[in-house]
Parts: sequence; structure tokens; C-alpha cells
Amino acid sequence: MFPDLLVPLAEHFQPLNLFRYLTFRTGGAVMTALLLSLCCGPAFIVWLKSHQAEGQPIRQDGPESHILTKAGTPTMGGLLILGVFVITTLLWVPLGNAYLWPILIVAIGFGGIGAIDDWLKLKNRSSAGLRSSQKFLLQSALALVAIIYLVELSPADLRYGIALPFLKDTLLYLSYFYIPFALVVIVGASNAVNLTDGLDGLAIVPVMIAAAVFALIAYLSGNLNFADYLQIHYIPGTGELAVVCGALIGAGLGFLWWNAPPAKVFMGDTGSLALGGTLGAISVATRHELVLAITGGLFVLETVSVILQVASFKLTGKRIFLMAPLHHHFEKKGWAEPTIVIRFWIISVILALIALSTLKLR
Repeated sequence: MFPDLLVPLAEHFQPLNLFRYLTFRTGGAVMTALLLSLCCGPAFIVWLKSHQAEGQPIRQDGPESHILTKAGTPTMGGLLILGVFVITTLLWVPLGNAYLWPILIVAIGFGGIGAIDDWLKLKNRSSAGLRSSQKFLLQSALALVAIIYLVELSPADLRYGIALPFLKDTLLYLSYFYIPFALVVIVGASNAVNLTDGLDGLAIVPVMIAAAVFALIAYLSGNLNFADYLQIHYIPGTGELAVVCGALIGAGLGFLWWNAPPAKVFMGDTGSLALGGTLGAISVATRHELVLAITGGLFVLETVSVILQVASFKLTGKRIFLMAPLHHHFEKKGWAEPTIVIRFWIISVILALIALSTLKLR
């Protein structure tokens, strides 16, 4: 909105030329989202508490310490993240940018699914909300709409292909199989972040790290000169997704202020499903889906731990981990919650650096 309103006035007031630049608007989006989160957070948390007398239901089969330390904490803090993210994005991204709308469809739609799930948990005072099949069908329907939109926006030579990390200008063409592949990326990323969100601050920082990586990828992919120099695929219009990622980072930083241990609010499925789905959609838009698997490797690891645990128990009757997802395994081993969280953050930083190296090592 700001670029649409202010850039035409730049000929009369030269400083408004700043709104032409992606770097300026990305920084502006980070600060706007951060300030909105910090300003609105206290009143929002009070409002949540007034409607959630007993807070988020705690898993009875989870770590025993959670029953003592996390009981009474309100959930659905993802509404704060999502609201700030959407408002900031609409302020700093030109409304005519075609890539803006499929990303917002996924963010708002997946957030809505998560909100229904959180509401059912609160209503029934149970850790079970929507059935997995219901969530999957709703997520798939929304993701399919966004994918078709994104595929149509892509340059013809990229339409059904995915970029391969470490290989120069190479595409793996999947033909129409690309659509189910992209569906797995978006829905999988959404649920992977959801599985990771189990400790104070654990999920939001890796999400911000991944968003920072994709802010750079989007900026480079949308710039012909940088894309040519780095031998990555040029996708016109995707540069604006750097601003979207900036809004996501700012909203995440503001939420972390309230979610830092001991958390005053949990993001709930409202936040985790929306954040993961948004990252997945951005990776599809920039055709760097496999890079998301690297920079979001922590989310992949958490998901794999659940899959292995379930498969092992069904096949052999034995568990591989003391508890899944993986962060609960370390809790059961006696690790302190801050130790787990900070070490997982370090892993996310390392994975992000590996992901960024794929841009040059080609």
C-alpha cells in the first residue's frame, strides 16, 4: 500500500523514492511488525486470558513438568502473529504484486484451520481438536488453490520444475506431478512447524531464521543481475516476497517477546500451521523447495522422529525415543527446557548457513 500511495509522489518529495527499494521496505516491514506486536501484545494477552480461564489444555501423556509449569497459559497467540503479519504485509508490499495473494491465502487459510483446532481443544478441554484427516483435507484444498495460482505465475520454463541445490541452473521437471509435490511441501511444512511447537520459543526462532534465508533468496531470485551472477533462476516479481519475509520476521520477534520462557502465551495451531504453510508457499513461489528442507531441517528432524516412533511401535511394539517429537525425548532425558531450545536454535542457524551456501556453491 505504501509503495502504491507514496512512490507516485516522489517527484514532488524526493525522499519518498525510498519506497521503491526492496531493502528499505523489508526493513520497514520488520520494524512495523515488531512494534505492532510489542504494542498490541499486552492487551491481546489480557483478552485471551479473559476468554480462556484455564488456558491451553496440557497433554496428560506429555512431560510431567508441563502440567506444573504451563497450565493456565493462554493459547491462540498465533492470532497476534497472523494479524500483525497480514497488516504489515499489506502496508509495505504493492497490492498489485501477483505473488502477494497466494501467500496470504495460505497464511490466513491455514491460520483459520489452526484457530478452529485450538477452539475445539479449549471447548472440549482436551489436547485433541480437529481430526488429522479433517486438517489434511482443509489444508490440501487451500494449498491446491495457491499452487495453481503460483504455477500460472511462473515463467514458462519453470512452471513444472524444481531447482536442485548445488547444481547450476538445473531444473528437475516433474510435469503435472509438480502439483502434488508442491502440495506435500506446503502441507508438510505447516505440520512440521506444528510438531516442533512444543516448548517456549522453540518453533518461532527457527521460523524467523528460515524466513531470513528466504528473504535473501526472494530478493536474489527477483533480481535479474543477481540471479544471473549466482546462476539461480530469475522469477520476476518474487523480490517482493523479501518484504513478506521481513513482515514474518518482525511479527515473530514481537511474539517471541511474549513467548520467551516462561511464556505468557502460546502460538497454538493458529500460529504454527500458518507460519509453516507460509514458508512452504514462499519456497514454491521461488522454486527453492529443497532449500526449505535444508534450512528447515530442524522441522524435518522433528517430523521424522514422530514417523519413526509411530512406525516402530506399530511394527515391533517398541519405541525408539522416550517420547516424540524429538524435543520431548530430551526433556525425558533430563535436559532443561532452555538448554533444548537454545541448542535447537543453534542447529537451525547451522542449517541456514548450509542452505545459503547452496546459492554460491553451484
